[in-house]
Amino acid sequence: MTAGGAPDGAASGGPGLRRLEAAAPVLLAVLPLAVLYSRAAADMLISLLGLMFLLRCALAGEWGWTRAGWARLAGAFWLWIVLCSLLTGQARPVLQGLAMGRMLLFVAALSEWLLAVAATRRLLWWAVLAAAAWIGLQAWQQFLLGVNLFGDPRWGDGALTGPFRKPEAGSPFVLLLFPAFLPPVLTGLRGAGWRRVAGLALLLAVVATTVLIGQRMPTLLMLLGLLVTALLIRRLRLPVLAALAVGGVLLALTPVLSPPTYGKLVLRFADQMEHFGDSAYGLLFARAGVMLEAHPWTGQGFDGFRLHCGDAAYQHPLPGLGTTRADGGGLEGCNLHPHNYYLDVAVSGGLPGLVLFVALVAAWLRAAGRGLRDAAAVRVGLFASVVVALWPVASTSALFTIPTAGWVFLLLGWALGEARAADSGLPGRMAGV
Repeated sequence: MTAGGAPDGAASGGPGLRRLEAAAPVLLAVLPLAVLYSRAAADMLISLLGLMFLLRCALAGEWGWTRAGWARLAGAFWLWIVLCSLLTGQARPVLQGLAMGRMLLFVAALSEWLLAVAATRRLLWWAVLAAAAWIGLQAWQQFLLGVNLFGDPRWGDGALTGPFRKPEAGSPFVLLLFPAFLPPVLTGLRGAGWRRVAGLALLLAVVATTVLIGQRMPTLLMLLGLLVTALLIRRLRLPVLAALAVGGVLLALTPVLSPPTYGKLVLRFADQMEHFGDSAYGLLFARAGVMLEAHPWTGQGFDGFRLHCGDAAYQHPLPGLGTTRADGGGLEGCNLHPHNYYLDVAVSGGLPGLVLFVALVAAWLRAAGRGLRDAAAVRVGLFASVVVALWPVASTSALFTIPTAGWVFLLLGWALGEARAADSGLPGRMAGV
């Protein structure tokens, strides 16, 4: 069998197929760097890898992946969003809805082709580890020295920007930390003496880094991910409890160590929860609810929230959220997206689109979660990352745009690819990982 599962004869008989097999892992290894710093390059790589996958399927005559349960749900969800976009009578939502399919195709390319070879999975792990370590080290440099390597200070509200100019470090770090750091943490904890100490120290450092970055939602999602890993790996339970205790102590010390972090993580968060209906997030969520109430069956097409949230018809409160604004926040209830994947999907595709998306997420989690009790640490870490990435009660960026889409669909496809490799008994399991 070839890297993607094609018969040996198909690979040896086609030079075009062999070129694809050779070039794809290199492009994949570059992708994390592109997602970090170039949205255009990352989008081009994702699209190119998806097209290469289709070409490979045509050359090898292999389309069996389309019969997978999650693949069929993904196709149904994509077609429904395209249909809802067509009903708007506007070209832009239709084109964007069609382009959305490249992300779902990228997941299939990863799980069914690119990651069938252990060497490619290992290469991707090193690339993701480098990206996570880079974010973490730059956050610590900024915390200790005041600026990152590029001379950028921490953000005005106290958040550490890491290797970025804006407060964008928390989300990618919390998504990458589980597959990146869980394997060496667990390898250390399974050892003795200094190895066990090193494993625990790395876990504590990861938790401390997330807290000091100072972004509320990534900190909460890190807690969720740690609980998932502790439930799945018994050996991690006491270390995770210790890490959470240290994180709590660090948070209690932030008024002294980093007052801006304390102000954002504790004071501002408490104020937002107390007055959620009138907060920026509450106004966005309410506006999405009002728009869904007006168009419950076919939504308003891809990107419908951004295109229509300012319409006067939607500028009224949503009962139950406790807003004091008679106009539902007016234009303050508008943004590029409602800051929640599920609300964004609901506004775009109505309740049927939301049901399809929830079913698709469940199918992804079921496929990625097979046999995790005896799985390698990287699989557990990837599953935790997918749970964190697709957790419904969260404030998020837009799902189908870079950089968010780059990380989410890369990790999702990787999780499915590792599960497929384990199911198929493919050789070359990552030792100790």
